[in-house]
Amino acid sequence: MIPWVRLDTAEIPDCGGELRLMRRGAEFSIMIGSNELMNSRLSGSEEALASLSAARITGRATPQILIGGLGMGFTLRAALAEFGADASITVAELVPAVVAWARGPMAEVFGTCLDDPRTTIHVGDVGALIRAGRARFDAILLDVDNGPDGLTRESNDSLYTLAGLGAAYAALRPGGVLAVWSSGPDAAFTQRLRKAGFEATEERVKAHRGRRGARHVIWIAIRPPG
Repeated sequence: MIPWVRLDTAEIPDCGGELRLMRRGAEFSIMIGSNELMNSRLSGSEEALASLSAARITGRATPQILIGGLGMGFTLRAALAEFGADASITVAELVPAVVAWARGPMAEVFGTCLDDPRTTIHVGDVGALIRAGRARFDAILLDVDNGPDGLTRESNDSLYTLAGLGAAYAALRPGGVLAVWSSGPDAAFTQRLRKAGFEATEERVKAHRGRRGARHVIWIAIRPPG
């Protein structure tokens, strides 16, 4: 068995704890405490975050996309493929070291997606971009934590409150989509989305493409057109 090697650590702003970048052979893992936040072998549900969203806004010219959380780039790469050549995709990543890891030890995982002319990397809080936008985005894709119950940073919870969902609603154009990744279901969150005005459904998706095993949850919430 090849042992795990710790490559680097990074503090999450606002006392959110410490991230650890681990490697075992060609496999990467980002962890906080004993919890694995992401693994380079498990990309299916992060890719589905983009594909399910793109299917809801197909045909829009020059779509404006906001992704919360860079992670290992799976959602970004899928978004570049799914939203088309005229899309503009902003990725907000709170932890500067995660961007450095993407260009350094995990460059082989990210490939060329960070250098794509459609990609803009914003080092900062995705919540601030959401609150600053009004009818700006066609899709907002959130994968900033393990789901609506923040694990890495308490302030992530504000994204999923009724007020936070209201801000996302206001930041979307009519007919736009808010997509939220989670490691598990949360019936109360589905109801909160609907209370905020969204048409919301909960999708179960495979963590790994084409294999049995864990399933994750993606909420697809549509701001009604008109």
